[in-house]
Amino acid sequence: MSFGLSRGRDLDTSGYGRDQSELPPFDAGRLDPRLWFAQPERPFELEIGSGKGTFILQESARRPEANFLGIEWAKEFYSYAADRLRRHAPDNALMLRADATEFIRWWCGDGIADVIHLYFSDPWPKTRHHKRRVVQDATLREFHRILAPDGELRIVTDHDELWAWTQEHALRAADLFERRPFDRPASAGDDEIVGTNFERKYRRENRPFHAMTLRSRRLHPIVDA
Repeated sequence: MSFGLSRGRDLDTSGYGRDQSELPPFDAGRLDPRLWFAQPERPFELEIGSGKGTFILQESARRPEANFLGIEWAKEFYSYAADRLRRHAPDNALMLRADATEFIRWWCGDGIADVIHLYFSDPWPKTRHHKRRVVQDATLREFHRILAPDGELRIVTDHDELWAWTQEHALRAADLFERRPFDRPASAGDDEIVGTNFERKYRRENRPFHAMTLRSRRLHPIVDA
């Protein structure tokens, strides 16, 4: 654990952290992470790449009527975020250490999420690494599959080239999503878009911000004549 991130403390994830290694085998069938919460009937939102957990901590406190699952692959960030949740003890927020796209593709059932938050994901700027970007044609189809009817994928980035990439992919997925303006979450500060640690850092560097909402279209089943 990074001494700078933990400040020399032991980080405790108990009660608020899960690990992908603890999940049943993906070929055992899809699961419903809403059942991990005390009140699974609440609206369910996923955050991909939670970092230190600032957004999920703020938003879960501001909107106790919804459940939030933050997904983070980097172990020290996941541990830090889960420890923060444990210390604040919300009943509507958890952290999962996992590859988010794998978790969604192999483990998540259909139509379970009301919102997917994707804020300041790694731009992977080198061409040979573009396949590692979260937004891909295949992942957009998976996001659409797990979203409830009229569910939303909310995206923010500071990276101009990644923004162009995202717009191109959104256009190709126009049969799945309707693009809409981005609405600031309730927990964002007056001069913020979402209020994550990355946004606050990049704002001090005067970076540009880009944001969009993709609303899931209802697909009509094919009916035999």
